[in-house]
Amino acid sequence: MEKQPCVYILASGLNGTLYVGVTSNLIGRVYQHRQNLIVGFTQRYGVHDLVWYEVHEQMESAILREKQLKNWSRVAKKRLIELRNPLWQDLWPDLA
Repeated sequence: MEKQPCVYILASGLNGTLYVGVTSNLIGRVYQHRQNLIVGFTQRYGVHDLVWYEVHEQMESAILREKQLKNWSRVAKKRLIELRNPLWQDLWPDLA
């Protein structure tokens, strides 16, 4: 897959713990999270479900968006997820 900047949100389940990240390889990065290949927050809290993502043209805009989302309240992040994914379904099967 060619590099494509993306911002993504992972969750531990419906209304669960959230993680906001940025990557240039969404499939590869989410795979790493799901397989617990990345030691840290997502591994510790079982945050593996891809519930939202946004594709960007440039990595700079993706990084700015990630920083913006990280500063949002949990309620605002939930609203963002539920606009496109009201049931918090794991989007991984459609992506992979």
